[in-house]
Amino acid sequence: MISPSNRLMLMLSIISGILCIPLIAMQFTDEVNWTALDFMAAAILLVAGGAMLELLWRKVPVKSHRIMYSVGVFLLFLIIWVELAVGI
Repeated sequence: MISPSNRLMLMLSIISGILCIPLIAMQFTDEVNWTALDFMAAAILLVAGGAMLELLWRKVPVKSHRIMYSVGVFLLFLIIWVELAVGI
């Protein structure tokens, strides 16, 4: 079992890795043009989603319910990400 501090470090490492993808892409193409606000919004969204999943996996005892709620959190994350991407 992973300790809570190690889980936090793992979550932050994954979020940093995800945020490095557009940062690296910006170096090679003009089609990716993120501002600091875009990076902050993505970081907030990723941290909030990760925190919701962590809380969910700690508090919901039934495995099938955890999976169902996790899918719901992931779909909510994708809906918000897509809405922000198209500017609605």
